[in-house]
Amino acid sequence: MPRQIDKTVSVKIVRIASCEMMVAKTEQVKIKQVKIKKLNTLNKKKIMNNLRNNVRLIGNLGMNPDVKELNGGKKLAKFSIATSETYKGEDGNKVTETQWHNLIAWGKHADVVEKYLKKGNEVAIEGKLSSRNYTDKEGVKRYVTEIIVNDLLLIGGKKDK
Repeated sequence: MPRQIDKTVSVKIVRIASCEMMVAKTEQVKIKQVKIKKLNTLNKKKIMNNLRNNVRLIGNLGMNPDVKELNGGKKLAKFSIATSETYKGEDGNKVTETQWHNLIAWGKHADVVEKYLKKGNEVAIEGKLSSRNYTDKEGVKRYVTEIIVNDLLLIGGKKDK
């Protein structure tokens, strides 16, 4: 008789121990999953922060850049680029839509713009949108959206004009 009691007790102890181990392992897995979810959330936030207010365009200059040197020696370049989208219209004909974008480049980027960019050049830019307003000479409030250039890439070969 005592042997059966011992076996029952030892089996219960083993079952209890294995249940505790399973619970412990389950808790560890849950903790790891929570940590992974937190890391994924942080990574998504970092990625989303990098995507916020980010503009990338490839287009052609519509005019020669207007470069000014401001007080303190800082340079400012204003220019515009055209981006075109082509598709087939309802009647089957090719339709091209062109959008114009005003760009602002400061400092070293303004130097590059001044030195290398001319009307018609193809350029890739990365920057951020900036909106501002002002009152013109007639007293009318005007709103302007511009792209502040963060990165600039000249596309195509050297064009002599």
